[in-house]
Amino acid sequence: MATFATSEQLLVIIDPAARQTDGESVRIAKDVLSAGAATKVCLPDGPEEFARALGRRGSRRPVVIGDDRALVRAVTVLHRARELAGCALSVVPVGDTALAESLGVPRGAVAAARAVLDGSERRLDLLVDDSDGVVLGGLGIPPEPVRAAAPEPVTAAAGRTWYRSLVRTLAPGRPRLPAVPSPGPSRLRVEVDGAAVVDLGQPVEAVSVAPGTGGLARVEVRPLSVGAEATPVRACGQTVTVIGADFRYRADAAVSGPVRRRTWRVAEGAWGLTLPTGS
Repeated sequence: MATFATSEQLLVIIDPAARQTDGESVRIAKDVLSAGAATKVCLPDGPEEFARALGRRGSRRPVVIGDDRALVRAVTVLHRARELAGCALSVVPVGDTALAESLGVPRGAVAAARAVLDGSERRLDLLVDDSDGVVLGGLGIPPEPVRAAAPEPVTAAAGRTWYRSLVRTLAPGRPRLPAVPSPGPSRLRVEVDGAAVVDLGQPVEAVSVAPGTGGLARVEVRPLSVGAEATPVRACGQTVTVIGADFRYRADAAVSGPVRRRTWRVAEGAWGLTLPTGS
């Protein structure tokens, strides 16, 4: 993994949703980053300004302060500009950050900001679909319903946790995706490297695909169980194709579709993420 010099310049892009969700964490992260490196801070108002700021980064290393959607947006912009190979991304998670944490990014503004300053770049695989979309963590068919976030505990740490919860209640929040009900068993053909893992004649309850290691995707198909629980079918390969009648899927933090055919291929070591050294 490549280690960064603290003297390099950072482009800190603060996603607008993060500013609404938890302004205190944004402020703390910005202060820690500014104390440890030369920073230029951008406050885009929406996705277009976000993309423009990232495209004009110059020699600065980009740091995204935001949720999982902001992280995926940054990777997508760099991928479509064909600039992922030469750009290491850093992220300070604020908001819904299960994806970032699953990739190894520390939780909490201070820990994540320190990892940006002192961490190292790790090259990670991702999935690229035939519409040029990217998947960092995994995808599922059918999409699972969106679950409401658990309420935050009230603590006595200067009332900060209680204050953040109050601000989130009073401030105009970011609209959440509507829950997507499970449509029940699907009839899908799933191919891994051109070979059928399951065909249309076998109803399935769920299909999951995730980047693995060594340029291979991990695929799991759960057939419809009648009586005893059916054994999942697992496979690994470089390309995965799913064919079916108007199916939807959840990729990372977003629901896509309906589509009748989608192919994903693994791009090995396609993107770099700054993580704590030694993690």
